[in-house]
Amino acid sequence: MSARSTTEDHGPRRIEAGAPPERYARGWHCLGLASGFKDGKPHGIEAFGTELVAFQAAGTGELHVLNAYCPHMGGNLAHGTVKGDALACPFHDWRWAGNGKCAGIPYAHRVPPRARTRAWTTLEENGQLFVWYDPQGTPPPEGVTIPRIEGAFSDEWSDWTWNSIRIDGSHCREIVDNVVDMAHFFYVHNSFPTYFKNVFEGHVASQYMESDPREDMTAADTLSAQGRLRSEASYHGPSYMIDHLWTEVGGATAETVLINCHYPVSPDAFVLQYGALVKKLPGMTDEAAAQAAAQAAEGLATGFEEDVEIWLSKTRIDNPLLCDQDGPVYQLRRWYEQFYVDVEDVRPEMTDRFEFEIDTERAVRVWRDEVDANLARRAQSAQR
Repeated sequence: MSARSTTEDHGPRRIEAGAPPERYARGWHCLGLASGFKDGKPHGIEAFGTELVAFQAAGTGELHVLNAYCPHMGGNLAHGTVKGDALACPFHDWRWAGNGKCAGIPYAHRVPPRARTRAWTTLEENGQLFVWYDPQGTPPPEGVTIPRIEGAFSDEWSDWTWNSIRIDGSHCREIVDNVVDMAHFFYVHNSFPTYFKNVFEGHVASQYMESDPREDMTAADTLSAQGRLRSEASYHGPSYMIDHLWTEVGGATAETVLINCHYPVSPDAFVLQYGALVKKLPGMTDEAAAQAAAQAAEGLATGFEEDVEIWLSKTRIDNPLLCDQDGPVYQLRRWYEQFYVDVEDVRPEMTDRFEFEIDTERAVRVWRDEVDANLARRAQSAQR
């Protein structure tokens, strides 16, 4: 009797698609450009399964984030008014300070001693507003913060471009998986990776990539159509990625910083945000730099639209079937898990340093053949 094949022994792979976690990731989450909250008005934000409100204190100029619903009678503070350094409820004009304490009730003799709402820990960095989320209620530990991007404070760089889109029916993990997914850059984003490495350590997960132009694509189809691209992208915590890009264009090196960040709305919805800064080349005007940043952001938007189409049509998969040239998906997910468990349950394998470099030789050869075949077909069509 002949031995049965491995396929016959185990049968077809069954996809495990458990429910997304009910809790939200511990860490800093970017709510958007800080300037967008500095217009003297309260701003409602749906996040972490609840409603928040962000406002700027008129006197101090500081940005604050509170729970949106007034503890008095449930009025929505996002529909209220900034009065001095407090936010006034539209229902009964109770005033709430940035620290969450009731700062006054115009019609009352005294403020109840327990009149307090939740004030979220905030950080303003790189011209962006962040809130700290931890289901255990602990403050951010020392060393866990958002790195400063020097270009955001320099006249040698453009201003931020910024975009956001809400993704319903998908969990944040889908976008984080991209950190290790080299192959999807070719098949989804029309890029041509030639080098790909991941490093995970502590609360940071990094991706180092180099890619060449695809001659069968136009500049509108891929970010790297104009020249060789080098990328160093790092998630600092569960939801905020800084991507430093260097592109060779006409003998010069164009430097760009891309931001890819998100915050959860519910277990199966999140708001994706992205923006770009561009360093001015010698002789580049502010207008040209702004245009270059807008073009970078447009390319980023195209890429995310391609991702979103995949996310909304795919299933959640907790046991992906991988080949030898796929990236370290399971190791990345172990790193990501640290943000979804209590601090005392974080295990060394979630935070210990891990490095993995993909051998790109076969991928480059196969992709080179595909690009050449596309060019040959195009040339034949042009001759007809």
